[in-house]
Amino acid sequence: MNTTKIEPDEFKRILKTAIGEVLEERRDWVRDIVAEALEDIALRRAVDEGLESPPVSREDVFAVLENRI
Repeated sequence: MNTTKIEPDEFKRILKTAIGEVLEERRDWVRDIVAEALEDIALRRAVDEGLESPPVSREDVFAVLENRI
């Protein structure tokens, strides 16, 4: 296997160009990644909030889920 030596600055330029092209051509990937990150943040906040709130009964939870309250 042949190897080619690339200077660090040249490698950095090539990598930036490649990443830029992927981000331009695959905007759907970026959108999915950002959406997933936001969902993870929201879930974490919900868990933290839940840990700090008082316990509720099973019936109360289902009443909220069924819009009975």
